[in-house]
Order: sequence, then C-alpha cells, then structure tokens
Amino acid sequence: MTPHRIRVGIDVGGTFTDAVAVDAATLELVAQVKVPTSHHHEDGVAHGIVEALDRLLKDLGRAPGDVAFLAHGTTQATNALLEGDVAPVGLIGIGSGPAALPTRRLAGLAALELTPGKRLPLHYAHVADAGDGAAVRAAVDEVVAAGAEVLVATEPFGVDVPDGERAVAEAGRAQGLPTTAAHEITSLYGLRKRTRTAVVNAAILPRMLATADLVDTSIAAAGVSAPLMVMRCDGGVMSLDEMRRRPLLTVLSGPAAGVAGALMQERVSEGVFLETGGTSTDISVVRRGKVAVRHATVLGRTSYLSALDVRTVGVGGGSMARISGGRVHAAGPRSAHIAGLPYACFADAADLAGARLVTVAPLAGDPDDYAVLEAAGGRFALTMTCAANALGRVPEGDFAAGDPEVARTALRPLAEALGTDVATAAARFLDAGVRQVEAVTRTMMREYRVDDDTAVLVGGGGGAASVTPHLTAAMGLPGRIARHNEVISPIGVALALVREQVERIIPGATQEQILAVRAEAESAVVAQGAAPGAVEVEVTVDAQTNTVRAVATGATELRTQDRAHRADADERLDAAAASLKADRERVRVLAGTDAYTVYGTEVRRRLRADRRPVRVVDADGVVRLGAADARVAAMTVEEAGGELARLVKDATAYGDGGVRAPAVRLLVGGRIADLSGVLEPEALLALARAELRPRGAGERVVAVVESRS
Repeated sequence: MTPHRIRVGIDVGGTFTDAVAVDAATLELVAQVKVPTSHHHEDGVAHGIVEALDRLLKDLGRAPGDVAFLAHGTTQATNALLEGDVAPVGLIGIGSGPAALPTRRLAGLAALELTPGKRLPLHYAHVADAGDGAAVRAAVDEVVAAGAEVLVATEPFGVDVPDGERAVAEAGRAQGLPTTAAHEITSLYGLRKRTRTAVVNAAILPRMLATADLVDTSIAAAGVSAPLMVMRCDGGVMSLDEMRRRPLLTVLSGPAAGVAGALMQERVSEGVFLETGGTSTDISVVRRGKVAVRHATVLGRTSYLSALDVRTVGVGGGSMARISGGRVHAAGPRSAHIAGLPYACFADAADLAGARLVTVAPLAGDPDDYAVLEAAGGRFALTMTCAANALGRVPEGDFAAGDPEVARTALRPLAEALGTDVATAAARFLDAGVRQVEAVTRTMMREYRVDDDTAVLVGGGGGAASVTPHLTAAMGLPGRIARHNEVISPIGVALALVREQVERIIPGATQEQILAVRAEAESAVVAQGAAPGAVEVEVTVDAQTNTVRAVATGATELRTQDRAHRADADERLDAAAASLKADRERVRVLAGTDAYTVYGTEVRRRLRADRRPVRVVDADGVVRLGAADARVAAMTVEEAGGELARLVKDATAYGDGGVRAPAVRLLVGGRIADLSGVLEPEALLALARAELRPRGAGERVVAVVESRS
C-alpha cells in the first residue's frame, strides 16, 4: 500500500529546533528529531530548519515530494524585540490643519523602550498633503538621511481613506525601502495604537524578510514543493508571503503552537492547556473549541496584535524546592537549569550515597532557601520532577520519567527535614508549586466562563507530569497529559489551520457589511492555500465598540482521517453522560449528523424553569460542544430558512439592554458553525444562510440554540 503523505511541523526554540512528521491522513505522529538551533550559522535559523527536515525524511525513508504540508514556528520576532535587535524606522505622518496635531505627536513613539536603556530608533517626518509627490519624496529622503532603514506611513482615518498612506508607501518602495502602511496592519480606529502596532511591525521587517528568504530558498533547494507556512501568535498559520507583510503576527507564537497541538491532536473543546517546561508553565484557555485570544501588550503598551492569551507562571519541571521554618513554602522561580545543577531523580543511586540536605542561593542575590543535596556524586537539585517521580505521577516512557526508587531516595533528606515521610514531603513540594498554577488557572477559567462540567486540564511540554496530574487532583477536574507531550509544539505547528482575522469598526453595521467582512476573511485564508470547502468563519459583532470581527480558519488540503478507532454508540453515550454528570439511563440522543451526535438530559428544579443541558460528541467520542440549557432541532438545508427563523424568533430576548438574539450553532457536514457572536436576529439569519448556501438541499442540519438572559 502506498504510504500517506506527511505533514511536517518545525518549532525553532532558543536552544533546540524540534521537528515532527505527522501522517497526513491519520494525523498520527510518525517521526521526530531534535537539532541544535543554528543561531550563529551564516544562514541563521534557516540552516537548522533544513537540517531537521533532512533528518526527518532520512529517518522515514521518504522523499521531499512526500511532504504535503510544511510549517515552522519561530521565536525570532519575539527575540528581536526582547534583545532590541530592530531596524531604525522612518515614520511619515500625514495631515494638515487640526489633523496635523495628533499626527505630529506620533514622533513621541521614539520613547518606546526596547530593553532597559535602549529605545526604539525612530525618525519622524511630516507631509501636509500626500498628493504632493515632491513633498512626499522629500520626507522619505529626510528619514533615510537620519538613518531609517524601513518606512511607516500613517494618517488619521487612514482605515477609511487609505489613499494618502498608499502614496507615501509607494514612494518608500520606489526607493527600495521595506514599507508598512498603518491601515495594512489593522483596520481599527485609534491613530496612536494603530501606528504603534505598525511601527513595531516595521522595526522587525528587515530581519524577518532576510530569514524568510533564506528559509524559502533552502526549502525549495531541498526539493519540497509544498508551500511553506509560518506559525501565528493566535494559534493558526499563515503563508510566507503574509509573514513578509506582517511579521509582527509571529511575535508570541511560541505558546500558540502548543495550544494548536492540544486543539487538533487532543481534541480539547473546553478547558485549560498547560505547557510546562523546565522553568515555567504557560497557561491558556480553550472555550468551545476555540483558543482564547486578546490584543497583546508589546513593548509595555497595548497593541492591535491579536495573540493567544497566555499567562506564564514561574513553575516548571525543574523548579527547585524552597524551605524554611520546617516547611516547603515555595517552588521556584529558580530551576535546576538556571542553577546549573542536575536533577537528583536522574542520578545513579550510587551518586546519591550519603546525601544530605543543604540550602543555597542559586544565583547571586537570590534567597538562600533553595534545597539541594550534597552527595557522593556532587550537588543535585531537588525538583518538581523529582517529587512527581517519587509519587509515581510520571507515566512510563514519559520524557520526564526517572527511576521512582531513586526519586524517593532523593526526597528522603527533605522528608527528614520536614519531619514526615517521603510521600508526604513530595506531595507538599508539589502543593507549593502547583498552588501558583492553580491560582492563575482558576482566574482564567472565571474570566472566560469555562464550564466546570465540561472542562478538562491538558498538560503539554517536557515537564507536564510535574504539574498537570497534581493540579487535576487539587482542582477536582478531569485531566491528562497530552500524547507526545514533549513535542506538542511542533505537532501543533504541523496540524495548525490557516487563520486570518479581519476587524472593522462599522457603526450600525448592516447585514451586507457584516457579510462583506466575513467574505474578506474567508477569501484571505483561501488566498493563502486553504481549501475552500474546509473554511470555517466565526463572526462577532460588538455593539458597544461597533467592531465587526471575522475569524476564518481552514485546512490547506481536505483531509480524511482513517483512524483505526472510531467510538461506538456506547462509548459516545458514556462520554456524554460523564460530561453531563448524569446516569446513562437519563441521557438520550436528541439529534445527529454523520459527524456528530447530540445528547441531552433534563434537570428539574423546584423554584425555577427546568434546564436542558446538551452535549455534542464527535465520532471519536470527544465532547466538542456543551450547552447548559439549549434547544436542539434537526432539519434539512432546504427547510432551514423557515425553521431557523422560527427558532430565533422564539428564543430572542427583549429587555432594557435591547434585542438579543440567541446563541446559535449549526452542525452541518463535519463542521460546527458558531454564530453565537451576533446579537441582532436578522444579521444572525443572514450569516446562517451564508453558511448553508454551498450545501445540498437535502443535507441534514442540526441547530443548537441557547437563549440569552
């Protein structure tokens, strides 16, 4: 049988470049390699990317033509900002009369601090009229003479009338300058924030363009014909050409790769993903199958960069125990890696002979309450991973697995110092570390209204076993360690979908305007290689800010998963019953499509109306959608027009806050079309028609409708 083609994901880290190959049909991991990140090679990180790809193909005995999809994630943009390695920016403001004043104030963006004591190199020039070609050329010459290597054009209300910004940008490009027009980065109002976002984007343009060209050339030379994609900070991927235009979208993309892996491989629909390394844990929320995203803070200021909402806690697998007053009062933030010490649980038993507990300051200026062992084999760190191994919390074969007996031997001096047994000492150690992670996790679940009934905690990263199992016990929630957790980030890169977000501020947006924003987002992902039939678009209309937002995602090719296991009816029922916290006998099938089965039960209440919780379970037995109280209706596409209008009318709420259409989700084909972001009934129905228009008249549709209070 001819082997399936492969999807390749490459994650460029600070120390190592990890690469994986995933079967394009089954989406199962088939190979993984690790090579040193080639920061100092003449081709930079591009060399490591090609080296990792070459090793993957050799290990699998495959040819470059077998690669169906290739994407990489990189910290290069983030590092450029952290290290202050940016190009001098020439900012040209446009405006005359009263409009000139706010534009001229943008010269103050030169005060943006890159690193302590180092500010953004920015040179400002002004033109009153962008139609005056001579004045524009003079302004470009002025900033270039001052040292600018890249250009930004900005004008008040440039998102509505971008002609002036385009004219200045064309003049810059005519002189060979990499150029950014502010309206090309975001279409949201707010001159200063929009310009600031464009300036930061421009500052990293030259470095990112050089890398993009090297990677592109190297991959092509290797014989790979699949288009190269790049990881975005919101959990999707974009084409290399799009990255050349908006490299800022790769900032903060490191944590996004792990979440993409959790979404696609682990099929998380509601819960929290925790990516634990040696020193820290990145915490992010998945709600109703979507990663939580917000406008990111860049260089200490809010921006219009939509990025994964990730909170980082300084606790990881290598975090060291801190003791005082006969108790473990904290874990970290120093780790064994920072202290330059080996983990005690990975030592040979003989090396721990005669071990005694002492406290040290890992680095100059640190508190001297970090616990370490002085033993026959030298000095060893007592880490969260040691405690997890001592308690048997690390699965066999896990990246962090050690000999449990050696781990218990390592923890014995700590137990003696605490006046307890080894198991209790290990538990108290994990309590101290997980306490910090739990506080942030609970805060994020509360902020995003994650439903405890359907939430699951999923751990990724090499240190997952040191945090996630103990956290699930502490919070009383179901949880698991992701398969192949140590390479969940490159798996996420390999499985990520093409993504694009379009935002417009449109006061009193009409149906036509909302549909136009939706169409723009859909066209953008198709232009980047997404198969038209696989594109999903989520539209949100924020009446308070007049913002219309469309997020489109799509696969670069239509995939059919021929997994060996598909959940049978009993397994799907068990999954629904467990999520609903109800006996199987009380759960019934409400509706279904070829891809999904909808289950529900009824909660009777004495003083309030009965509640009808619903769960949508996919063919793998994964709960993909949960609703606390919903109405479910099955219909055909042909019937949907009238039936949906009736359902929406019956469930629309009227009150002092105005009209609020219900939250509607449509199950059609293999998709869950989420229309819950629209509150106006007619706009909601227009979007539903747009979703169903390409489908056959007799195709089955299931609507899950939740009234809003």
